Amino acid sequence: MLSRSLWIHVLIVLAAIAWANAEDQANATAVDDKKLAKRAICSTCSYNGRTYYTYGDGRTVERQYYQDPYYTQYSRADVHVNGCHGNPCGVNAMCQETAGGRPVCSCPPGHTGNPLTHCNRGECLDNVDCRSDLQCQNGRCVNPCIGSCGTNANCEARNHVAVCSCPHGFNGDPFTSCRQNDPEEQCHPSPCGVNSKCEILNGVPTCSCLPGFVGNPLSGCRHECDHDGDCSARDMCSNFKCVPACNQCGTGASCNTVTAHRAVCECPKGYIGSPYTECRPECYGDSDCPASRPACFYGICKNTCDGACGIGADCKLRGLTPVCSCPRDMTGDPFVMCRPFTPADLCEPNPCGTNAICIPGHDNTGRERPVCNCLPGHTGNPLSHCSRGECLSNNECPDNKACINYRCVNPCIGKCGSGAICEPKSHLAVCKCPHGFSGDALVSCRQTTVHPVARYINNDGCHTCGK
Repeated sequence: MLSRSLWIHVLIVLAAIAWANAEDQANATAVDDKKLAKRAICSTCSYNGRTYYTYGDGRTVERQYYQDPYYTQYSRADVHVNGCHGNPCGVNAMCQETAGGRPVCSCPPGHTGNPLTHCNRGECLDNVDCRSDLQCQNGRCVNPCIGSCGTNANCEARNHVAVCSCPHGFNGDPFTSCRQNDPEEQCHPSPCGVNSKCEILNGVPTCSCLPGFVGNPLSGCRHECDHDGDCSARDMCSNFKCVPACNQCGTGASCNTVTAHRAVCECPKGYIGSPYTECRPECYGDSDCPASRPACFYGICKNTCDGACGIGADCKLRGLTPVCSCPRDMTGDPFVMCRPFTPADLCEPNPCGTNAICIPGHDNTGRERPVCNCLPGHTGNPLSHCSRGECLSNNECPDNKACINYRCVNPCIGKCGSGAICEPKSHLAVCKCPHGFSGDALVSCRQTTVHPVARYINNDGCHTCGK
């Protein structure tokens, strides 16, 4: 063990070393304060050069180097003797002493260059110094997408971070590799249920039940039926499918009803055979038919008069052709209906000529017969043709003519008496006796007779008459 006096000596030495370190630290702090003051007063710095840098994103920046003369006053001897005292490193560089007191210079974070001469501040210290689509790496604002994403991947810089994604139509890990989509991969494994199939339709996996199965293809499909009770009343279960029960009928047979999922089959009228196997025609030609039904129509022997004529009509076969007619005491359309005669039937169809009308009448013997007359305003032969007259009234004729028998004629014809003269006025005949005639102009006009009168002359030459 050390003696008490030795311990006291050791403590004195340690106190002296601590005081010396404190003094060196104070000197270093003073030097740093001077350096900071020099940094703040850039006008005292001397120009030391200009450098241009071009980054990968195409941006070019200019960097200027300045050197403060304060930091050049120390010699290398001072460096070895004083360590970091006096800051022997370059501008903006940091100094750290090793265990042996030797100074070690380095550029601080965000700076690059030769720490013995000059450290240049980088383009950025943090992402906030860069645009949102750039990232701060080693003091430079660079595109974060460079080398960040995998093969075939898309990259978009957002908030200084590379956002990787696979393009449309590709899948995979965008940070390693994106590969083109194979639509069929969506069906492997199949998203569908049992007894169903998966198909890619318009790029979308689509599930459907296999043939013979029904149900929800997403959860699972089942047989349509296992017995007849699973089907509707008119269907039956065949091969796990509900099919019409009438399928049990034979070729050419008809299915009338279904009872207990079983069809009741019959051959059509005129057909022969088994309705559950085959129904065949009654005939293949007229020669296969009897005399009462001599015509073969679509495999059935028929009488061609059946349904060929109208109601009440007679039908007779001329070979195989039906001939329809009404009985002697009836009339009408034999292909529609025959009925008893009526007087109006004498004029149906109209036996008269053009523009003539038919009226039921009687002949001289009293027998019924049609009577033909021209239509009003028409003249001519009603049995052949009637023509419209020249007029129907006096208004359709000139003032000096009258409408007589549908013609505009002189109204004076045959109207006045013998010896009279006629003058047509306002469609009328105006009769009068001529001058020197008298009488009834509508009967006869005669010349007026003049009787002589005696004349006497007296002695004085005076003529007197009738004295």
